[in-house]
Amino acid sequence: MRYRKLLLVLGGLAFFTLLLCSQAAANKSAVSIQGPTEAPRGSEVIIRVTVTHNDNNPLHYTEWIYVMVNGKEVARWTYSAFSRPESETFTKELKYQASDNMEIKAEASCNVHGSAGPAISRISVKD
Repeated sequence: MRYRKLLLVLGGLAFFTLLLCSQAAANKSAVSIQGPTEAPRGSEVIIRVTVTHNDNNPLHYTEWIYVMVNGKEVARWTYSAFSRPESETFTKELKYQASDNMEIKAEASCNVHGSAGPAISRISVKD
């Protein structure tokens, strides 16, 4: 009986040690934006947002991503412990009509550590 309790305690300690080690490798969710720097007025541009976050698991994962164009939210993806991002580095893509010069702002956040901050990109629209 004594050994059983000892094994349970040691097993519990091993579990929490592994959990803490995986958290040590974790970080804040970060984004980068890929897209054109110029576009003809009225054209459709493709905006790609790449998210990086180490160690997505049920306790620690990228919780949300948003994309804003000229201060207006145009896309949002939300995740949960049971519906996590597909990998540690993944890309979301959206199409947007280029009617005016655009400032694109994207950000992602880890449910534990938060965000590394927004990324900003600009597209100059030409006639």
